[in-house]
Amino acid sequence: MKNRKLCLVKIFNCSFSTYCAIISHIMENKSKFRPNPKLKLMDQVREVLRYHHYAYRTEQTYTQWILRYVRFFGAKTHPRDLDARDIERFLSDLTLTQKVSASTQRQALNALVFLYRDVLDLPLDGKIQPVRSKKKFNLPTVLGREEIIRLFRHINGTHALMAKILYGSGLRLMECVRLRIKDFDFDRKRIHVLGKGNKWRSTILADPILSELQTHIKNVKALHQCDLEQGFGEVYIPEALGRKYKKAAMETQWQYVFPSKKRSIDPRSGQERRHHVMESGLQKAVKRASGMAGIDKRVTCHTLRHSFATTMLENGINIRVLQEIMGHADVKTTERYTHVMDKDISRISSPLEGLDL
Repeated sequence: MKNRKLCLVKIFNCSFSTYCAIISHIMENKSKFRPNPKLKLMDQVREVLRYHHYAYRTEQTYTQWILRYVRFFGAKTHPRDLDARDIERFLSDLTLTQKVSASTQRQALNALVFLYRDVLDLPLDGKIQPVRSKKKFNLPTVLGREEIIRLFRHINGTHALMAKILYGSGLRLMECVRLRIKDFDFDRKRIHVLGKGNKWRSTILADPILSELQTHIKNVKALHQCDLEQGFGEVYIPEALGRKYKKAAMETQWQYVFPSKKRSIDPRSGQERRHHVMESGLQKAVKRASGMAGIDKRVTCHTLRHSFATTMLENGINIRVLQEIMGHADVKTTERYTHVMDKDISRISSPLEGLDL
């Protein structure tokens, strides 16, 4: 009886392993999406980008880099006739001639890897080894308590509310701009944020702005109702979600918390919608306020995020908790703030204190 059971177990394991192998083989050999060969190169690039649901900003960035790459070689040679050495020449020129930063050079490389791998189906063999831009270690610019107070005295209206969210919750600029009504949990005082890499995280919602934020959302709901009455009211949502829930794009919860004043035509779908505000408005407001406040530092919207993180560390928050709140993939990124935080050594106790020696 035991031998029979062992035999059945072996047969099952063998069958399961064979099944897994077949599935893996099918997945590996699954037909790859190929763009329409009758289209021009840049139209093929856009077709593949949209098939893989890349963000519209990424589409703009990648197409700009691919165009620069083609023009670098006189706009007469098709990329399929170029190879890894030509890519190295282009990337090296960015460093040696145009003096771009390491992150900019890496962005250009990502665009070209996408072009050869996903559009031309010519994966680059071996490593691309251009002359690298040197990566500089810069300490984050941080504002003190008095500087923050002076700054906020010169920001008004919706921009002031957005700046308070950046400083009070540690959001990135575009994370704040893209917030939707459903992302706020007023009962638990949380903001659910869709950050880099389409990863969700939660951060705190500061008490001082609760009343102001609720009033603002009430006005946004009234604006949405007005759009509905005029036959509009649809907002952009992920395509898969829109196919599953046909009316989700019209629902209040999906509306942007900071909508634009005017409706506009979506560049992809061609539909008239009310998108979120342009981030440039808040950027200009922060820059103007820092000048009026007499702050002799390079103040940007990201400075408010840096100031949030540094203040949280000074208030005693665990660095791992701060890493999750900030949405950092690596704790080393969070550790940068320890270099600029206020360290009062006089308050630190020696490990010898309290010992009966």
